Amino acid sequence: MSRPASTVPPGRPQTRRGALTPTLIVVALIVVGFIFFANVWTDVLWYQQLGFFEVFLTENLARIAIFLTGFVVMFTAVFFAIRIAYHARPVYAPDSDIRDNLNRYQVQLEPVRRVVMVGLPILFGLFAGSAAASQWQKVLLFLNQEPFGKPDPQFNMDISFYLMTLPFLGFITGFLISVTIVAGLAGILTHYLYGSIRIMERGIFTSRAAQIHLAVTGAAFLLLLGVNFWLDRYSAVQNNGGRWAGALYTDVNAVIPTKSILAVAAALVAVLFVVAAVIGKWRLPVIGTAMLVITSILAGGVYPWVIQQFQVRPSEQTLEKPFIERNITMTRDAYGLDKIQEKRYNATTNAATGALAADAETTANIRLLDPNLISDAFSQLEQYRPYYQFPSALNVDRYEVDGKIQDTVIAVRELNPDGLATNQQSWLNRHVVYTHGYGVVAAKGNKFTADGKPDFLQAGIPSNGVLGNDSTYQPRIYFGEDSPEYSIVGAPDGAPHREQDRPAGKEGDAETQYTFTGNGGPNVGSFFNKILYAIKFQSSDLLLSDGVNAESQILYDRNPRDRVEKVAPYLTVDGNAYPAVVDGRVKWIVDGYTTSQYYPYSQQEQLSAATTDSQTTAGRTVALPNSSVNYIRNSVKATVDAYDGSVTLYAWDDQDPVLKAWQNIFPSSLKPFSEMSGSLMSHVRYPEDLFKVQRELLGRYHVTQPDNFYTNNDAWSVPNDPTVQDEVKQPPFYMSLKMPDQEKPAFQLTSSFIPQVVNGTARNVLYGFLAADSDAGNQKGVKAESYGQLRLLQIPPEAQVPGPGQAQNKFNSDPTVSQALNLLRQGASAVLNGNLLTLPVGGGLLYVQPVYLRSTGETSYPTLQRVLVAFGDKIGFAPTLDAALNQLFGGDSGATAGDSANNGQTPAVTPPDGAAPPATGTVDAKAELKAALDEANAAIRAGQEALARGDFAAYGDQQRRLAAALQKALDAEAKLGATPAPAPAATPTATPAPTPSS
Repeated sequence: MSRPASTVPPGRPQTRRGALTPTLIVVALIVVGFIFFANVWTDVLWYQQLGFFEVFLTENLARIAIFLTGFVVMFTAVFFAIRIAYHARPVYAPDSDIRDNLNRYQVQLEPVRRVVMVGLPILFGLFAGSAAASQWQKVLLFLNQEPFGKPDPQFNMDISFYLMTLPFLGFITGFLISVTIVAGLAGILTHYLYGSIRIMERGIFTSRAAQIHLAVTGAAFLLLLGVNFWLDRYSAVQNNGGRWAGALYTDVNAVIPTKSILAVAAALVAVLFVVAAVIGKWRLPVIGTAMLVITSILAGGVYPWVIQQFQVRPSEQTLEKPFIERNITMTRDAYGLDKIQEKRYNATTNAATGALAADAETTANIRLLDPNLISDAFSQLEQYRPYYQFPSALNVDRYEVDGKIQDTVIAVRELNPDGLATNQQSWLNRHVVYTHGYGVVAAKGNKFTADGKPDFLQAGIPSNGVLGNDSTYQPRIYFGEDSPEYSIVGAPDGAPHREQDRPAGKEGDAETQYTFTGNGGPNVGSFFNKILYAIKFQSSDLLLSDGVNAESQILYDRNPRDRVEKVAPYLTVDGNAYPAVVDGRVKWIVDGYTTSQYYPYSQQEQLSAATTDSQTTAGRTVALPNSSVNYIRNSVKATVDAYDGSVTLYAWDDQDPVLKAWQNIFPSSLKPFSEMSGSLMSHVRYPEDLFKVQRELLGRYHVTQPDNFYTNNDAWSVPNDPTVQDEVKQPPFYMSLKMPDQEKPAFQLTSSFIPQVVNGTARNVLYGFLAADSDAGNQKGVKAESYGQLRLLQIPPEAQVPGPGQAQNKFNSDPTVSQALNLLRQGASAVLNGNLLTLPVGGGLLYVQPVYLRSTGETSYPTLQRVLVAFGDKIGFAPTLDAALNQLFGGDSGATAGDSANNGQTPAVTPPDGAAPPATGTVDAKAELKAALDEANAAIRAGQEALARGDFAAYGDQQRRLAAALQKALDAEAKLGATPAPAPAATPTATPAPTPSS
């Protein structure tokens, strides 16, 4: 037989078919592998440079070891299940119809049988290993656990068993059950495919080998199920499905005993399966399995339901009392509420003359600057260039100024590359030239200038003020909350500067350039590292640009919270990092929490819901993750250097067993708080998110008597923020404050409580006031004993102290106030209500709210123009807090506010050119105010009529008349503020909607 002639011309080599596809696959695998390597190796470089390679190595070695273990266990079980079933296949006569069908499947499978018999176990092993590796924290905590030294009230087991042992055992049991099920199914399918299991007319036929295989698999599954039942006994104390967390009456008297019975029953049925495998009789294991199913339904479901419905419900309060008491005790312990100091505060609503005399220090430091509103003022006054920016919400801290502690609103001037002109948006400018922000800007919290601007303590370029200057602290901000994705910095000695350092601060000054001199990022000077980072950031410019030299470093992952989360993956990080000038450096201070969801009898709380308030909804602070916890500790204080990005973790709560366990795992990553400098200590504060979680729980758990807790008739809620339109909780506020049982003021984080909100409504009267002491002292390594002390003032309901919502309504509905503010709104300006502060002073509760005026225009910013105060049913309204307090407290508050120097210096609203100057006279101030307001109203009406006629000249005249009338009203109001007089009481009129604060 002759072969067909070749179609290939003579002399040309014959092409091997099919070579292209494998080549492309190999190339693709190499490319993917190198990209994966680039990301891993750049992580190695990042952790090594930062000094936390131990964390990267330990975490990834643990993940790899657990992955391999999970992979090997699953692979081995599935592989041998398939192999054993295959080798135990029977041999049948070839004329069998069933055998013919199976033969067809086997013939199709045979060419790839070896691949399938290995490939399937590998595939299941990869899935199992990946799932197991994600549980690395449970494994490491189990292997390095620390005792709590406290037993649970049900089983008398140490708390560490529930937080560190039980989760691990649950993970192992669940994983082995999954392995048993997958391997069992793989074995059954193989037996069926090769005829060991056959479906026949008389029933199901199984060979002896298949019977043994099924019996062993069933026994293993039942033994693991029994272990799971036994562990479920302990898990009952972590139950959150009832009205109260933990094992309640039905759990203790029905569920836990039946779980024990089911565990024993499962073990006995497993023995029956083993016996059946030996003797070949299946009657007993089948009956045992049926009985186990019936028992689990009756004992595990029906019996507890009967106990709950017919025994517990009729006498629930009595029967559940000891278990409610357990829930109260353990919840308060788990959230740090057990050491709270509670005091009855018989608040008065009578604004008596001189009532603030005993609170003079607190009054002098009442904060007037709202950190959420004055960001634009900082930007307009201190930004200097469009490539700088300030955050939308500034931070409140305190500094020693002239020997006194001064509440301070502080921010750093960060870089904003998007502010560059379009023709400057080159890769070189964005990543090599514009690399850092510059300087700290801080203002007094309790004072403002005569024209309503912040009274700066630290400002300017070059940076200068009471916090230091360029020679006493490092002002450059390479690491911040809004830093660029990455920057290339550094150069050899003697090389020309390429980084834009700071603009001219005033006319005649020159702009300066700079070269980064710290150790802030991995070296990117070598060609190999350039390739790696070019792949990581998908930028060919990084590989080819002359802006990258032999000494270049690459700075990335620059957000302080992100850096702490990467070097401490076991922490939940607070949503608000804040800057402070510490020991000549700008440091970001970040709070870290150790959390758990396994604390026995403790009520679970969802972090995202508990920490949501008007700050998070407006995007000013970062919301915590949507996870549930029932144990939380502020265990770590972290600092991130704003210049070189170095991260330092301090073990703040060194008695926390969870943190101790993580210290066993990462022994060199945390430092003791005894190494914290005195300067750093003085800027530590009580963390906001922990406080939010605690206040949320305290709304119910301030009640410690089980009977009262059961009725829930004394539950509280956090009030909504009255300065925004959405119904969202009021944020806590930092301020210097002396609580009634304190000898001197302390920097505190505060919040208030109103009666529980039911169906969206509540009586907006004050029931409680909570303060957390945030002063840690100023001595190196010595934590003040008072730090973290929670103080709760419980206000009797009969006191009828207005809540924040009522206070805001009084401000909005007062005729004098609303008329003046409404006129300002109509005068082409916006009136912004600042944060509404609550202070327990003068024997009652004082409300203070700054009022800002913002004109139209892109360069406008809010200026503080007025201050509203309320005490009981009376309000005060004046250009300064000092005048408003005197007005409120019968002519003399008994104390001097921080802005008293501004009395008589009315912030001017400049009238348009040509407008008449404000009239002066000796008429009564109230009459002047009324006349001025009437004139303003007339000007508005006349202006609208002129506009309707199209007479723009007349409209302009009326606008000038309006501006002059408004100035008269402001001057008259200033006289009222300077002349102490009782404030007019609010009348029941329609309440205008609150003005949004943003």
